[in-house]
Amino acid sequence: MGNLTLTDFRAQVEGTLIVSAQAPDGHPLRDTHTIAHLAAAAAAGGATAIRCGGYGGLADIEAVARAVDVPVIGLTKEGDTGVYITPTVASARAVARAGADVVAVDATLRPRPDGSSFADMVAAVHEEGKLIMADIATLEEAVAAHEAGADIISTTLAGYTEHRAKTPGPDLELVTDIRAAIGREPLLTAEGRYHTPELAAEAMRLGADAVIIGTAITDVSFVTRQFATAVHGAA
Repeated sequence: MGNLTLTDFRAQVEGTLIVSAQAPDGHPLRDTHTIAHLAAAAAAGGATAIRCGGYGGLADIEAVARAVDVPVIGLTKEGDTGVYITPTVASARAVARAGADVVAVDATLRPRPDGSSFADMVAAVHEEGKLIMADIATLEEAVAAHEAGADIISTTLAGYTEHRAKTPGPDLELVTDIRAAIGREPLLTAEGRYHTPELAAEAMRLGADAVIIGTAITDVSFVTRQFATAVHGAA
């Protein structure tokens, strides 16, 4: 796709479902071609954008961008502790050049490996002509990302850092608090532990502009376990 404006992206995704198609190393689905097919299937089912990359990195982003006609939200995962989602300016530029329309980056207040600030990340991504999604864990981080120029804020990391307790399900309170704090700009996407359609709908009622769902849709192993557990319990 050509470079998207925030207005165009909002028109595409507001009030809709975004699907994350990722698989970690060692997972049966960890194959770039498989990820591209998952992304295409999700788009065929109504996903208005695809979030991808992760440990599949740039290859997954490139493959998904070729496979779908909806915007691609790209990221890398480098390491597995601290700031590891598109952690450096160099990685953000690489994601943008791999075909992502939106570059998702860690926007927590933790130090980055290259010493950059989130504002540096915003500047780099915008120089590449792309939009930037701020993956945050707390209300404070959401407000800071907004002030630094984030185009989209996502609750991706809520419960996955030491700065906010992990809720059993999605952190719906955080969605409510962010919406109240930042008003209608930038876009707010709810992500993290949305395992049922009802929870996704609740996030929308609380003020999210869109909901991002990965595991509950694209992780066949997870979905199978839910059914297997129910069947075994009934038997």
